[in-house]
Amino acid sequence: MAHRGDNPEVDWPARPDTSLALNRMGTFDWDLDSGRMHLDPTALEVLDLRPDEYEGTPEGLRARLAPAEAARLDARVAQAIKDGRSHYGAYVRSRRRDGTPAWTHIQGHILRDQGGRPYRVIGILRDAAHDPDEPGAGGEQDEGRRRMTGVVERTTAILAHARTVNDVTDVLKDPQALGHLGAISVMLGIVDGGRIHLVAEGQLGTYVPEIEYTRIDAQFPMSRAVRTMQPVFLVSRDEFETGYPLLWPYIEPLSVRSGVYLPLIAQGRPIGALGLLYKRDGDFTAEERNLLMALGSGVAQSLQRAMLFEQEHDLAEGLQRAMLPRRIPEVPGALIAVRYRSARMGRDIGGDWYDVVPLGDGRVGVMIGDVEGHDTDAAAVMGQLRIVLRAYAVEGHTPGAAMARASAFLRELETERFATCTYAQLDLTSGMVQMVRAGHIDPVVRRGDGSCHRIQVAGGLPLGLPPREPGPTGYGYPVTSLELHPGDTLVLCTDGLVERPGADHDTGMRELMEAIHSGPVDVEGLADVLCDLVGDSGGGDDMALLVLRRRGTPTGRGGGPLRQRLDPGDTQAPGLARHLIRAAVAAWGARERADEIELAADELMTNALVHTDGGGNVSLRLTAQGRIRIEVEDTSSALPRVREAGDWAVSGRGLMLVQQLADSWGVEPRGGGKSVWCEFALAAPAEAG
Repeated sequence: MAHRGDNPEVDWPARPDTSLALNRMGTFDWDLDSGRMHLDPTALEVLDLRPDEYEGTPEGLRARLAPAEAARLDARVAQAIKDGRSHYGAYVRSRRRDGTPAWTHIQGHILRDQGGRPYRVIGILRDAAHDPDEPGAGGEQDEGRRRMTGVVERTTAILAHARTVNDVTDVLKDPQALGHLGAISVMLGIVDGGRIHLVAEGQLGTYVPEIEYTRIDAQFPMSRAVRTMQPVFLVSRDEFETGYPLLWPYIEPLSVRSGVYLPLIAQGRPIGALGLLYKRDGDFTAEERNLLMALGSGVAQSLQRAMLFEQEHDLAEGLQRAMLPRRIPEVPGALIAVRYRSARMGRDIGGDWYDVVPLGDGRVGVMIGDVEGHDTDAAAVMGQLRIVLRAYAVEGHTPGAAMARASAFLRELETERFATCTYAQLDLTSGMVQMVRAGHIDPVVRRGDGSCHRIQVAGGLPLGLPPREPGPTGYGYPVTSLELHPGDTLVLCTDGLVERPGADHDTGMRELMEAIHSGPVDVEGLADVLCDLVGDSGGGDDMALLVLRRRGTPTGRGGGPLRQRLDPGDTQAPGLARHLIRAAVAAWGARERADEIELAADELMTNALVHTDGGGNVSLRLTAQGRIRIEVEDTSSALPRVREAGDWAVSGRGLMLVQQLADSWGVEPRGGGKSVWCEFALAAPAEAG
């Protein structure tokens, strides 16, 4: 059947695809299993994409969507699927080929199988800036109403994802958002005590400076809106002049002819106000007033949510910082710099920490760790774990024992949390480093000549997990030893420093190594350079960093400290230790005392192997007083004593012999074990026989 005025190119009745195309509505069909997405020609036209540019996946849409909008759309779809809904819709900001901004409306229907699993999404995609006019005499007015309604809906939808006050103000300042309302100036004020703090203004150059801070009882329209919790509509320049003489000098030179100030009310109290200024004359219609009131309600909810997020984050971040050391002690023989950077994502914070523990006699313990999770509980667990690990270090526990005890402590808390950690004890006199690792990333050492090395530290399970079968040390956390020479720098960090959005762990580690290699020599400058790798965001995760440089001028290698493991039944370890001790003593200029030192060391090693079950460790180093010090550590808490042996006794003379040979000796408790030591002066005493 034909009708007068019909377009002959359009069949009667029009096919659905024709109806959609004429109204600039395209269709899409998304197969969730394969990831393929089909866009019809109209959908491609709406997005300003050529067919050869679109590869047939959702990723192809990202070429026309801002990154933040793409993420928001993904979140909307994922939430609809998670909630079991069959439909979703979203307004998103897009950009055409030439870069000009646009609005696109996407609406999808989710298909599910009999088991409720989603497998397909079919929907429409339209240019929101080209809504069709309704016929009739009121077409232009209806178009303005529809446009204003769409702007309010889209703005409210975008504000629903704002997490900070800055997110809210960014939306309000965007000319593609509230600018379509026809306002030439947008202002946002937040109630701060008895004042209103103006925090944002939109469309630069048209802003009316009502002073950054104004009192709520002042004669300003924004103050009145907050005070009365009622909107203030000003429909003429006369109302500005007569009603608000303090504001009029700023309004008079502008083309402002009307305005509205909306109170932002949340939970029955005013938290701020939104001001919109217009060039138009005349009163606002009842529908316009209702739409503006709806806009104020949406802004108020988003603003309150953002303020709560920031308050909770500040509280949690304050708790976390209170758990970290208030200051880093000065350690003779070392330069140390620490950094902590928050991810700053709402109230989410991490359990990252660092600590520096002076241990006396030129020794220092340094640690870095990360408790699983991003909340206040993670920060609280972090504080307890840092304190207990520090206590174990001060008590004299070996690194492996301290780590094992800290892991047991975390299990006893029953928090269902685990933590990764690296702990190192450094002897800054000799440069000897004993290091243990609990599921943490490896440290990095930059040598005095600029070369960088990733230290492969033997690792154990993260703290808090059930232990495996005990290893040779009985603790499950093996010790890795290395030498830190004068001028060498040790870098410990959490994984927030090497994680990159969209990149793998190895990429971040390579960037870290390059930055350490090319960074400044001074520790403070190097720490700043490393923090700049991730910027203020922390790469999406919190980040802790500790940089330690051993003082002194870089020297050639050789003549360093000695550390040897002694295991029961290992007949070669004592002989190898005696050989290395004799060679080291000769290299240090005490060849004339080599026999005495070797004999004393042999007696201490024999005591550890004979009188304890777990063996031990023997170490040799130079002290700050220029003495050669031998230490034998074992896992027995029983303290040895010197005793008289009978003429025919085959044992009992070991410590007596050490007492006679050495210039000094002693015993130090080390947590669940002890260290027996003796020292020799480099030059033999004059009274020696």
